[in-house]
Amino acid sequence: MNKGKTVFAQLIELLSKYEFDKCVNRYRGNYKVQRFSCWEQFLVMSFAQLSYRESLRDIETCLGAVQSKLYHSGIRCKVSRSTLADANENRDWRIYADFAHVLINQARPLYVEDNDFSVRLNNMAYAFDSTTIDLCLSLFPWAKFRKRKAAIKLHTLLDLRGSIPTFVEITSGKVHDVNVLDVLNYEAGAFYVMDKGYVDFLRLYGVEQAKAYFVTRAKKNLSFRRVYSHEVNKKLGIICDQHVYLTNFYPAKYYLDKIRRIKYRDNEKGKTFTYLTNNMVLAATTIAALYKERWKVELFFRWIKQHLRIKSFYGTSSNAVYTQVWVALSIYLCSNYEEENALRTIYLHDFANTLS
Repeated sequence: MNKGKTVFAQLIELLSKYEFDKCVNRYRGNYKVQRFSCWEQFLVMSFAQLSYRESLRDIETCLGAVQSKLYHSGIRCKVSRSTLADANENRDWRIYADFAHVLINQARPLYVEDNDFSVRLNNMAYAFDSTTIDLCLSLFPWAKFRKRKAAIKLHTLLDLRGSIPTFVEITSGKVHDVNVLDVLNYEAGAFYVMDKGYVDFLRLYGVEQAKAYFVTRAKKNLSFRRVYSHEVNKKLGIICDQHVYLTNFYPAKYYLDKIRRIKYRDNEKGKTFTYLTNNMVLAATTIAALYKERWKVELFFRWIKQHLRIKSFYGTSSNAVYTQVWVALSIYLCSNYEEENALRTIYLHDFANTLS
């Protein structure tokens, strides 16, 4: 018989209950709550993420089978699906959003050296993108997206040196990606790598004004006037490296400075890419390599969709959905790509042993 702490309890010990309580008090999450506190809700939702529970009934059945063991994992009361549903419906999702940001600040220093960032660059580098999580329109009418489809968007700023999200914004699917640039706080000297869906020269000029750098792809209809061309080594795939002024009415009105245009041929894929950046110093090959690093944010989205429960939800309200997503991100921050599957296997085996 297992007489030690469960693996789940050991994992939860890594989290700061003090910081969590600060988030709860900020939004009065436990006001008039006599049983099943916000902390217990977080533990139950974390358990559901780690063990792949399919529904509220599934969570209730699984935890009810080992009721006598739950106390030592921090869950002090019996968990019924109605209690959990009410908590997800009414407890402010910002509690879990704020706690996730606490975990982000704690996790970032731990992953600085544990990365495969291949670009020789002293500046901070981030990739910004969004992913769409499809929902049923009849069940989630608040999540406007298309005429017959509902969805939410997960806008993420990923630290490329450690694959840790540093900023996350959840919106309805109808919100255009570029609008979220308005709420980013840019770091002076940092690089922000984005795909061409974020080409909005008014907002890109805001990056320039913040003394930060952007790297993005140009759209096909870009109009410009060349003012200078650097010498290039075509053997390295650089076709041209130019300083240009924008000539279309609104781009020229919104972006007043020169912009750097780099045309690059990827010989491995046989494709040609055109990059735009406001950095005039780095080598063109470095800019091309930096944009390749943007793929890490796509890998992050794929990983969380494959390993976390953010495709099917335990509630239909916006509060329940946002709560589940933020708890899922917190669990992501407590694990990593290589160890997560092993951790979940050990945890489920440990939990199964308690049944015997």
